[in-house]
Amino acid sequence: MAKAFQLTFDCGDPGAVAGFWAEALGYELAAPPPGFDSWEAALDAMGVPEDQRNNASAVIDPAGTGPRLFFQRVPEGKTAKNRVHLDVRAAPGLEGDERMAALEAECERLVALGAQRRERHEPAPPMSGGFIVMADPEGNEFCLD
Repeated sequence: MAKAFQLTFDCGDPGAVAGFWAEALGYELAAPPPGFDSWEAALDAMGVPEDQRNNASAVIDPAGTGPRLFFQRVPEGKTAKNRVHLDVRAAPGLEGDERMAALEAECERLVALGAQRRERHEPAPPMSGGFIVMADPEGNEFCLD
């Protein structure tokens, strides 16, 4: 039986990184607990101090099919290349110049949201249709595929 899972990101600013990934993937911020109209009201009721309210955040797929992404504050910054990364499927079904143009357009959109462009890899059939390596605002690598 398949297990449900979430992807967890260690980061310095969970709210900002969650906001980036929500925009990048068409996700939305996770709703506050039942009985609360906002996270602010929930955190007040839980007695969470102001300086700890950005310790975690989460985003969800509004269609309910993609995994939940969880963002947790850690004291240390990123120091090495990710061992696991996301491939954001930005050009499914496209090939050649049309594919690379779609990837470039998505790259520009994400750079405007705070991502960093790292490198472009040209198509190399039959193994690769081409992709762009990027990093989120805190340096976590991902690919536009």
